[in-house]
Amino acid sequence: MEKIIDETKQGNSLVLEPKKENGRKLFIESYGCQMNFSDSEIVASILSKEGFNTTQNLEEADLVLVNTCSIREKAEQTVRKRLEKYNAVKRINPGMKVGVLGCMAERLKSKFLEEEKIVDLVVGPDAYKDLPNLINEVEEGRNAMNVILSKEETYGDISPVRLQSNGVSAFVSITRGCDNMCTFCVVPFTRGRERSRDPQSIVEEVNDLAAKGYKEITLLGQNVDSYLWYGGGLKKDFKNATEMQKATATNFAGLLKLVAEAQPKMRIRFSTSNPQDMTMDVIEAMAKYPNICNYIHLPVQSGSDRILQKMNRLHTREEYFELIDNIKKLIPDCGISHDIITGFPTETEEDHKDTLSLMEYVKYDFGFMFAYSERPGTMAARKFEDDVPEADKKRRLQEIVDLQQKHSRYNTEKFLGKTVEVLIEKESKKSDAHWSGRNSQNTVVVFPKENYKVGDFVNVKVEDCTSATLIGTPVGYSDNN
Repeated sequence: MEKIIDETKQGNSLVLEPKKENGRKLFIESYGCQMNFSDSEIVASILSKEGFNTTQNLEEADLVLVNTCSIREKAEQTVRKRLEKYNAVKRINPGMKVGVLGCMAERLKSKFLEEEKIVDLVVGPDAYKDLPNLINEVEEGRNAMNVILSKEETYGDISPVRLQSNGVSAFVSITRGCDNMCTFCVVPFTRGRERSRDPQSIVEEVNDLAAKGYKEITLLGQNVDSYLWYGGGLKKDFKNATEMQKATATNFAGLLKLVAEAQPKMRIRFSTSNPQDMTMDVIEAMAKYPNICNYIHLPVQSGSDRILQKMNRLHTREEYFELIDNIKKLIPDCGISHDIITGFPTETEEDHKDTLSLMEYVKYDFGFMFAYSERPGTMAARKFEDDVPEADKKRRLQEIVDLQQKHSRYNTEKFLGKTVEVLIEKESKKSDAHWSGRNSQNTVVVFPKENYKVGDFVNVKVEDCTSATLIGTPVGYSDNN
């Protein structure tokens, strides 16, 4: 499950280069995970061909779309508030149409359209190509809805427009959907079964990004390690593939190799990984290619075997340790981050201690830590009572956060006195005299600007650190430029 939710980007509206011939205005806002921001770019790209330019001015929009997430309650409340705001504007501008895209659309379709009548169209994550028809429906005065989850849609042939990013790092979607039925997660129900994108179209997109000056890509999916291309179709149907299809299939390690060799100067990252699909050949590919970053986001969710089983995670504590040992053996300086949910139904103090001891074993660089909150539509919501008292959840979460702070500090201090390669992404938040970028392990590095510029690969000698950031002095360009 991919939960890299960047709080600073929530609710950003997308802006693209306007086309002179386009007469209509689109306002599109995104919430949730990186997948949603990536999807918004695809939607903008489709609608730009339909005569829509993007605008950041809500009041002048002909069409307002909000791309939603249904992982967290907070996101849901935010979207509801936004819809109320759009409707206030709609009273002034009755021609404006409002639509909901994405994961929440799937779950709340009848509520939004029929009961509350707050939107004109509802579009699930697989129906974006149908948007032009849906918009025509709406313009003729009908409510439009298409939330059918597709078995084959992977958007391989639409190249997303990426003008909003820093022009340095880009996201490339390689799979959609997920087959792991983790009991706390709604993704398989909102994004459908897992299917992979043609490796050739991925390599073409990466080459195209390199030609446009991008220096780093992140291969993206709910579960990238289980990527499998055998000519199209669902991952779960691979067992019925022909012998020829099986022999010529491309798995995730194969895809990494293709991308790394296509652009040897480009940094390659990927997210999110799932422990049970993280095979040795992936770790070996990372060790072999210097341009694949030494960083793995490896959600564990809990350190207790009993809770892992209840979550329907397909790995045990022991298997996770073995995986960590293999990673550290082959890539000694690999950065590793986690997702942890505390307070899952029936979690005891013993289970909680298992999570803390697992963290002690791994000593993660950083992580995403949450107290469990029930998500409608998930197996856990149907089957388990949310029975851990709020006060216990809060305290356990605090203990996990405190321990993570300690480990983060331990890991950043290991870089003191060392020289690391940094890709400059932007100006430092705290000082306009400093650049900010990340090293291979995904740790943020801040250093004086001097004559360097965004997009340069620079060697930086680390002199100081906080638990989250390395601070240093540039000592020259790296070989990557």
